[in-house]
Amino acid sequence: MNNSIFIKGAREHNLKNINVEIPRNKMVVFTGLSGSGKSSLAFDTLFAEGQRRYMESLSSYARQFLGQMEKPDVDYIEGLSPAIAIDQKTTSKNPRSTVGTITEIYDYLRLLYANIGKPHCPQCGRLIEETSVDQICDTIMTYSDAAVSIMAPVVRERKGEYSKQLEGYKKQGFLRVRIDGANYLFEDELPQLDKQLKHTISVVVDRLRIKEGIRRRLTDSVELALKLAEGLVIAEIDGKEHLFNTKYNCPDCDISLPELTPRMFSFNSPFGACPECHGLGYKEEVDIDLLIKDRNKSLKQGAIDFVGASFDCHTLQSQYRALASHYNFSVNTPFNDLPQDIVDILLYGTKGEKIEVNYNSSTFSGKYLTQFEGIVNMLNRRYQETTSESMKYEYQKLMRTVPC
Repeated sequence: MNNSIFIKGAREHNLKNINVEIPRNKMVVFTGLSGSGKSSLAFDTLFAEGQRRYMESLSSYARQFLGQMEKPDVDYIEGLSPAIAIDQKTTSKNPRSTVGTITEIYDYLRLLYANIGKPHCPQCGRLIEETSVDQICDTIMTYSDAAVSIMAPVVRERKGEYSKQLEGYKKQGFLRVRIDGANYLFEDELPQLDKQLKHTISVVVDRLRIKEGIRRRLTDSVELALKLAEGLVIAEIDGKEHLFNTKYNCPDCDISLPELTPRMFSFNSPFGACPECHGLGYKEEVDIDLLIKDRNKSLKQGAIDFVGASFDCHTLQSQYRALASHYNFSVNTPFNDLPQDIVDILLYGTKGEKIEVNYNSSTFSGKYLTQFEGIVNMLNRRYQETTSESMKYEYQKLMRTVPC
């Protein structure tokens, strides 16, 4: 491969039939007086020819939407790769603008990732691949003269009894089923499954041996298994199971992913933005030191006191007293003397555990069960939900900006 880009006979605009050799993999700077031809060489010659060659490499269908690009006035250029141009632009104060977006390099990166990216399960990290029926059958057919069982994994590590589902498969005419690794005939008595335990059930669709002329039957069996198991099929080949997947979903975690598109890699799109910071890269977070005014005070004395969350609030006071009764602490204890687990409950909630609250006011009196969401979670929720700028300003007094 050439280590240089050769330009011969460049005549665009005010270029006078010049010849240039530019080293590759280097940062090269064109300097000169205004009107000397710097932009004509860089943009109107080099970039224009690189873009033209890129367009010509596309299909005729794609080119009809992009228009025809004229060849620059030059004898020839050697060693030139597809090129991108970063033109001079004014900076933006928009918090969503970065060097990548302003220069438009980010557009090319998003297109690159969408085309060559390989999705992985966000939970277990497993590579997620989409496989067609023909590809599945091609793989199975490579095992010449092997004994193959085509199975539909209708239940994978899920709790339940599944008696009605099993009865339904029997009525559909299936003969065999594999339950938790053991094989059974539907005509025999099937085991009673414990609904508190996780089970794996695979319906045996077909058993065959790979040989000449078996392709049609194999395809029909695979398609039926995929229909039963919603895109999954197991081929047991000589005693070893092979799991195939025709959708972008993780068979272990039951997480589905859409097909990769450029917008999924954009932090300015709802499809690609972080749900925490919405693509800004930073977020407002409650500062505990600002929230707790005075650690030497108790809850009753106003250790935590901000708009709508003082101890004088009937609802919050009732919940504080219910928490104190349930977790055996006092609302009169200074905040500094509270155990750390109690502090965590006050700040971040009971995490699903319900407490009994006695509520008394001039209009209502009674008891109810509820979860306590925690002061920090309540503050974050109110900050996100409020439409009042004045309230948002009050909540921001207790927050700080942190990187996401």
